Amino acid sequence: MSINGIRTAVIGIGSMGRNHARIYSEISDLVAVCDQDPKKAEEISKKFRCKSFHNVEKMIGDVQIDAVSIATPTVKHLESARECMESGIHVLVEKPIANSVKEAEEMIRFSQEKKIIFSVGMIERHNPIVRFTKEVLEKGNIGQIVTLSSKRVSNFPARIKDVGVITDLGVHDIDVLRYLSGGEVKRVYALGGKVKHDKFEDHATIMMRFNNGIEGVCELSWLTPMKTRTISITGLEGVADMDYVDQELKISKSSFQEIDMDNLWRIPLKYDIKRMRIRNEEPLKRELEDFLKSVEKGTSPLVTGYDGLETLRVAKAAEESIKIGEKVDL
Repeated sequence: MSINGIRTAVIGIGSMGRNHARIYSEISDLVAVCDQDPKKAEEISKKFRCKSFHNVEKMIGDVQIDAVSIATPTVKHLESARECMESGIHVLVEKPIANSVKEAEEMIRFSQEKKIIFSVGMIERHNPIVRFTKEVLEKGNIGQIVTLSSKRVSNFPARIKDVGVITDLGVHDIDVLRYLSGGEVKRVYALGGKVKHDKFEDHATIMMRFNNGIEGVCELSWLTPMKTRTISITGLEGVADMDYVDQELKISKSSFQEIDMDNLWRIPLKYDIKRMRIRNEEPLKRELEDFLKSVEKGTSPLVTGYDGLETLRVAKAAEESIKIGEKVDL
């Protein structure tokens, strides 16, 4: 069966769920959508010509489904995933994987017991510029990696009501830094707080030490009207600057020319700067294609349940570090 013939469904028809439904209708056989608000489910089902439900159990009982996206509030991920996995349905959950590390571990354990393909919707990992940057780093174009620094800032998204900036924004860059560094985070120290919002942190800086010696920094904020999504990677032989939005990578290198020791103010440097742009593609479409190809072939997806778990573990450690004012070892 090609991915076009895989029967798909979406649980949770919020802003992300609607887009999952749109893409599934283009690349697979979208058979159902489900939301606790019957009007939302009905609206999307009519648009994409599939069945609508407001109860997961009834949907599973009435329709044959091979793969499902779960885009409900995070607190519902475990419950919905367990119901689907119990029926042999392969599962992709939107980020973050779960409400707690314990819940994430339970989901992974259950997927292994039921032999279910289980993926987590870390959409930035599927941004084509991230994959391209990974290839550049693996070729040694900037030498051994020393540090990675990400910046993800924007204004406050009114639709986010249940988590702070670390869980909403930070998980993206934590995951990508794990991917690009090739290591796991072993120590976290974070600073942050609340400027405009009284329930959750709205800005944070997360410092990480990876088990391979690389250091990482994530700057996060909901306090600026400017939207920035970048990562800078410093190596022993150059610097790579990646822009998620423009899908561009800049490689910068320099070398000393003959130095006049009597004029160290003007140190002659020869610069070598290369800018590389790649064809724009929708990361969510790549994410869902990757998930369905894994279902089709029985292979591991690019972002596994384990990836979702480890990223959540770092995010929770960062929140704890802000609270206690100390580093947290993982």
